Amino acid sequence: MYQKEAINQIITNQTRWNNLVEKNLVKSPEQQKFSVKRVYTPQDIAEYDYLGEAGFPGEYPFTRGIQPTMYRGRFWTMRIYSGFASAEETNERYKYLLEQGITGLSVAFDLPTQIGYDSDDPNSLGEVGKVGVAVDSLADMEAIFDGIPVEKVSASMTINGPAAVLLAMYVAVAEKRGISPSVLTGTIQNDVLKEYIARGTYIFPPNPSMRLFTDTVSYCSQNIPKWNFISVGAYHIREAGATASQEVAFAFSNAIAYIDAALKTGLSVDDFAPSISWIFSADTDLFEEVAKFRAARRLWAKIMKNRFGADSPKSQMLRFHVHTGGSLLTAQQTDNNIVRITWQALAAILGGTQSLATCAKDEAVGLPTEASARLALRTQQLLAYESGATKTADPLGGSYYVEAMTDRIEKEAMEYIAKIDSIGGAMAAIEQGYMQQEMGRSAYLLQKEIENGERTVVGVNMFTQEESQTAEFLTLDPVAGEKQCKRLTELKLKRDKQAVEQSLSALKQAAQGTDNLMPYLIDAAKNYATLGEICGVLRNVFGEYQPDVRL
Repeated sequence: MYQKEAINQIITNQTRWNNLVEKNLVKSPEQQKFSVKRVYTPQDIAEYDYLGEAGFPGEYPFTRGIQPTMYRGRFWTMRIYSGFASAEETNERYKYLLEQGITGLSVAFDLPTQIGYDSDDPNSLGEVGKVGVAVDSLADMEAIFDGIPVEKVSASMTINGPAAVLLAMYVAVAEKRGISPSVLTGTIQNDVLKEYIARGTYIFPPNPSMRLFTDTVSYCSQNIPKWNFISVGAYHIREAGATASQEVAFAFSNAIAYIDAALKTGLSVDDFAPSISWIFSADTDLFEEVAKFRAARRLWAKIMKNRFGADSPKSQMLRFHVHTGGSLLTAQQTDNNIVRITWQALAAILGGTQSLATCAKDEAVGLPTEASARLALRTQQLLAYESGATKTADPLGGSYYVEAMTDRIEKEAMEYIAKIDSIGGAMAAIEQGYMQQEMGRSAYLLQKEIENGERTVVGVNMFTQEESQTAEFLTLDPVAGEKQCKRLTELKLKRDKQAVEQSLSALKQAAQGTDNLMPYLIDAAKNYATLGEICGVLRNVFGEYQPDVRL
């Protein structure tokens, strides 16, 4: 990219400059901790091949974005992750947010729903409706989306172990309204591999979980072509303590395992790869995050083209959603979180995200109030309409610093992927605890830096102050769980018991065989079989995953 003579002149002058700086530099622990250079020059990207490594937006290797016009054509989908207590309360919040300008829904489910238990199950006691909405049956799903045009509004669902069941309920909602599933747009997370290493809301062992995944791939490819059957969860890997490079590498290794599994069913890669979507975190280092997104796009395009032989540009594109980092928010001085969220969102936008959810400032202490959820949305709208960040594609492209860091993250991620390949792939690496140990080590080092004061967290280990508790918090109905259980009891009394039993029996037989399970799950959902009953049938056939406590 640069002539050798020009690079040599830069090296000579940089040596002179470094010596001058060193003489006048005041040594301090703060100055010693940086892992990046004081300044970046053309020397750092001397071998850079613009057309091969950057190219143009909308063209391979998609480093600069997957759309030619990026945000000049359309903004990202604006979402706010929401869901709490009952279906009716969640529906009310969704309608409010739609009125305020969100362009897609992002559904949060409570913990019992995430692990396949009904609200009246003893395992659900004290958790119903706490961290998301309780969904026991199709009746709850119908109430959540009551009055919301599912054929027009994209719905993203953060659900993994029972993802196929929740998708079946959503399809049943549409079909009962006379809406063809073929027009539905949205995403189920459906990434159970990351549950084994980062989040823990798994149900079944890996092999039957992969069967549920491939069944949804096949069904969606044929019946719900606009639906994303997976959102590979890089986000939760980062939230569990991974570095930026590990976030990319571990999520990519999981995705490689999913693609391999889908290919074994006889599908062609270009039949399903365009419907693979992603969720990444936006951390606090703005420039590293921008570089991460750029590196991830480029690396994924290379993997799809060179490893899997994907010919379609849509198969090579990394289409991703970003959620600002929830673990980075502080309970101290919660107004500081507004600033953190803003620059995390800016990093996602400068990095070229297709969808974005911004945390609310009070999420470190409780569920967001209506006002804080609105402010989280306004943050996106301000960035979209007033910041100027959307005027051109990849505005930080060409920065010596960002380009050098993009190269570094891609290189480090490739090294991790090669290591996981040598172990035997993601499944083997999970079984051996490799990724868990690597993330644990990174998380420990980060926390150690904070506790030692080597990493500043404003309001926590520096610039602290005594605070009086004046913030408003969303309080849930203390008997919400009891109400949900009563609702479930009433449903069981009025539904067609025989139809439920027949659909569950058919599901069990299919699970014991090799049929695609999605049609059986949809039939059970339409008959108002509960989530717990459906997952109970699958637990009896597949068993439950028991983690190795030695990891």
